[in-house]
Amino acid sequence: MKSKLTKNIAYGALFTALIAVSAWIAVPVPATNISFTLQTFVVLLAPALLGPKTGTAAVLCYIAIGALGAPVFSGFRGGIGVIAGVTGGYMVGFVLTAIVVGLAKTVFGMRIVPLAVSMAIGIVLCYAFGTAWFCIIYEGEMTFGAALTMCVLPYIPFDAIKAAAALIIARRTYKYI
Repeated sequence: MKSKLTKNIAYGALFTALIAVSAWIAVPVPATNISFTLQTFVVLLAPALLGPKTGTAAVLCYIAIGALGAPVFSGFRGGIGVIAGVTGGYMVGFVLTAIVVGLAKTVFGMRIVPLAVSMAIGIVLCYAFGTAWFCIIYEGEMTFGAALTMCVLPYIPFDAIKAAAALIIARRTYKYI
C-alpha cells in the first residue's frame, strides 16, 4: 500500500512540474496574432494516465503553486492575480477537464472512443468556463460572441491536435505507469 501511495505522489509531482513547464512553452502561429501553450496537452494527459484522483491533484497542485506566487503560469507569471484575471476561468476548466478525463479512464479504461470523447468534453468545459470568466472580467465591454471569436475559435485546431497527441501517448504509455 505504501509503495502505491509513493508512486501516486511521485507521478502527481511529475505531472505538476510538466504542467508548469508546458505553460512556459508558447508556440506562435505565423500570420496570426496568437500563440498557444502545451498546457492543455499535459492537462489531458495527466488524468488519462493517472486517473481522476492523482491527475486532478496534479492540476490542483499546479494551480496552488502558481497562486502562491511561483511563476508557473504562461508567460512566467504567478500569483493570485493571474487566477483572478482574464485567464482564471481556464484554470477552473483545467480542473474539470482532469475530473472528466480521469473518470472516463476509470469507467472505460483506455478505450479510444470514450477517452477521446472525454477529452473533447474537457476542452469544451475549459472553453466554457474560460470564456464566461473572460466576459465577467470585462463586465459587458465584450459580448459572448466576441469573446468566443477571440478566446476559442483560433485555438480549436491546436487543442484538437493536442488532444489527439495526448490520446495517442496515453494509450501507448499507460501500461508502463
